[in-house]
Amino acid sequence: MFRLFLLAVALTVIAVVVAILSLDSVVRQMMEHNIRAQTGMDAEIGRVSVGLLEPRLEIRDLKLFNPPSYGGTPFLDIPEIHVEYDRAALTHSQLHLILLRFNLGELDIVKNEAGQTNVFALGLGVPLPQPGKSASLEAAGKDATAQFHRQTGLTFASIDNLNISIGTLKFIDLKNASHNRTQKIGIENLVLHNVKSPADLVGLTTLIALRSGDFFSSLLVPADPGKGSSLLKLMF
Repeated sequence: MFRLFLLAVALTVIAVVVAILSLDSVVRQMMEHNIRAQTGMDAEIGRVSVGLLEPRLEIRDLKLFNPPSYGGTPFLDIPEIHVEYDRAALTHSQLHLILLRFNLGELDIVKNEAGQTNVFALGLGVPLPQPGKSASLEAAGKDATAQFHRQTGLTFASIDNLNISIGTLKFIDLKNASHNRTQKIGIENLVLHNVKSPADLVGLTTLIALRSGDFFSSLLVPADPGKGSSLLKLMF
């Protein structure tokens, strides 16, 4: 009987170890499936690491690919997303990130043969704020917060430490390859503290604009009549 008990304990321990070791793989497959279901884009994730004893999540080598209407071309290449979060805040339906390290290796903006651009088709155009006026930026922040709450049921609180790296931007015209171009941004480990709204990211977006030169000039498209133009919302 005692031997049977030891065997049962051993089998239980083995089962728990196998479950723990396979957890990361299960989460990775679920993330790939959910991204495909929600965006229509194929996703490949190199590795997912879920912290069991500490509130941490790490995603490595995340790649998104455009749908067939854009030739199945690459869209995003993200070498790293590292998140450390406040578990106590999460129990109160609040998202408080202690650390977010985000490395955008490459973003490919693709124009298909029908003249449609992938980022605008995905709804990533945002109103450009007028110089000296924060109303449009504040409105964009409220809209993003409301949408985040609807999708997740969580209220965004803050990011204590945001570490951003941005590598390369590419524009690909599937109808006319002579329009293709590449722009290196080259932002590495830029740290921002206490990020609570888009207004706290003005310095980052300004730096991106300065380093992108005229890369986005041909990507300006009309927004609502009489309300100026829209520009790509790169990351936020």
